[in-house]
Amino acid sequence: MPDVLRIADREFRSRLFVGTGKYRNFPEMARCHEASGAEVVTVAVRRVNLTDRSKESLLDHIDRSKLFILPNTAACYTADDAIRTARLAREVGLSNWVKLEVIGDEKTLFPDNEGLLEATRALVKEGFVVLPYTNDDLVNARKLIDAGAAAVMPLAAPIGSGLGIQNMTSLRILREMITEVPLIVDAGVGTASDAVIAMELGFDGILMNTAIAAAEDAEMMARSMKAAVEAGRLSWLAGRMPKKLYATASSPLTGVVR
Repeated sequence: MPDVLRIADREFRSRLFVGTGKYRNFPEMARCHEASGAEVVTVAVRRVNLTDRSKESLLDHIDRSKLFILPNTAACYTADDAIRTARLAREVGLSNWVKLEVIGDEKTLFPDNEGLLEATRALVKEGFVVLPYTNDDLVNARKLIDAGAAAVMPLAAPIGSGLGIQNMTSLRILREMITEVPLIVDAGVGTASDAVIAMELGFDGILMNTAIAAAEDAEMMARSMKAAVEAGRLSWLAGRMPKKLYATASSPLTGVVR
C-alpha cells in the first residue's frame, strides 16, 4: 500500500509542507517548491495581495494544479483576527483549510493557547479544516483535537530560529499519546538532519519555510529537505535496531574455523 498522509478528506504523498516567505524573489520560490516535491504550500493571507489583480502577487507563482494552498493566519494576535483572516481566505477562493496561528508574544512568536482554542472551535463550526500551530503541550493538543482540529502542528523551536529539535522529550510524548490526528512539526527546523530527527520520532510531516528560503542555495536545500523527510520516514517505518551498551560482532560466530 502507498504510504500516504491523510488529513481530513485529502491524501498527500509528500510529507514536506513548505512556505512562501523570505525568498529572494518569486521565481526562486517557485523553483524551490518544485525541488521540494511538496504538495502543500502555506500562504500568509495578511501578507498577500488578494484584491488588486493589476499587481504581481506570489499567488501568480504557485502552480495550483500541483500545489494545494494552505492559507495561514500569521501575524494574528487575537482569535477574532484569526477568524476574520480565515474567512477572507475562503471568500477569495483560496481554501476552506487553514493553518491557524494566534500569536501570544511578539518576540518569541509563541502561540496564545487560549485564543487558539477559541478560534479552532469557531472555525470548525463554520466548516473549516483547521490545522493549529501550537506549542508542545500535550494537554492543549488534546483540547484542540476535542475542538475538531484535523491535525496538530507543534513547534520544535521558535519560528525562524533554525535551532533544530529543542524539545525532544515533549515531542516524543506527543507522538506516543496522540494517534487520532496527524502530527506535523511546525517551526524550528534548520537543516536536513533536523528534518530526519523529526520524522524518526514518528511525526507525520514537517512544515518549513526559513530553513529553505534562508539557505545560501535555497533550491539545493529544498532538494535536501525532500530527501531528509523521505529518509526519516523510511527509517521510522523500518524500525531501528535496539541500542546496546556493549559491542556485538557483526559477523556470526557459528561456523568460524579456529
